[in-house]
Amino acid sequence: MTTAASTSASPVADPEIGLALRHGRFTTNYHDLGSGPVVLLLHGSGPGVSAWANWRLVMPRLAENHRVIAPDIVGFGYTEIDDDVVPTLPVWLEHITSFLSTLNVDRVLLVGNSFGGAISLWLASENPELVERIVLMGSVGSDFKITEGLEAVWGYEPSVEGMANLLDVFTHDTAKLPSTLAAARFEASNKPGAAKRWNSLFPAPRQRWIEALALGADRLGRLKQPTLLVHGREDQVIPLESSYQLLEHIDDAQLHVYPHCGHWVQIERASDFTELVADFFATTASAQS
Repeated sequence: MTTAASTSASPVADPEIGLALRHGRFTTNYHDLGSGPVVLLLHGSGPGVSAWANWRLVMPRLAENHRVIAPDIVGFGYTEIDDDVVPTLPVWLEHITSFLSTLNVDRVLLVGNSFGGAISLWLASENPELVERIVLMGSVGSDFKITEGLEAVWGYEPSVEGMANLLDVFTHDTAKLPSTLAAARFEASNKPGAAKRWNSLFPAPRQRWIEALALGADRLGRLKQPTLLVHGREDQVIPLESSYQLLEHIDDAQLHVYPHCGHWVQIERASDFTELVADFFATTASAQS
């Protein structure tokens, strides 16, 4: 059963809180808009992240021709798990497959950002019948040496100054971001219990989490879904090398690199990125018509 999450405690509704779905041991906060073929958006792993924070500029345009579903992945945002279990790859996959099954969704066009890209690749590998096409943006999933930027992200300690420093890491030009963003993302990262949960996800040494999320050449080579790789040339968090590795091993893959762009392609180049994705998914609709 799908119900609207309550926001009565505040006179202004929090846009990050969408619908609430109870399934298995999870209660998932998610956004669901539009109609048509299902596009599933899986966000990244930055502190204070949520589906809305990651995809707010992308969802309306994609919803013009698709049903867009964007959940907070367990461990992030407002999604909850029984007994405060610390999620790992098997739990993340259980969460997404259970979520889609409960919504009676059996086929998706998949968009994964960074950490969400790795979850997307594993989802497509483990459930090839579920995933029709894949878009990966600044994606984890290959085996690379962790960057200073990703160390800073996963090692974040809550403070406004710390979050402002991360915005410099995430983007090529912070002047294009709202001046209130650092304070807003700090508040999100400092909700009751959020810091403790955050510190449990990617503790040092952090190279092991890159390796745990990597699929390996053989598994990547078995993926048959058409795949669009997108990367910002100046990405300080996930190296462009990662997308080159994925391009090498995924059979039906293409790569689009944006210049003068950091890790947040969906924010720094929101319009261009969304049109690119919409065109890539429109190819599916044309082939089926």
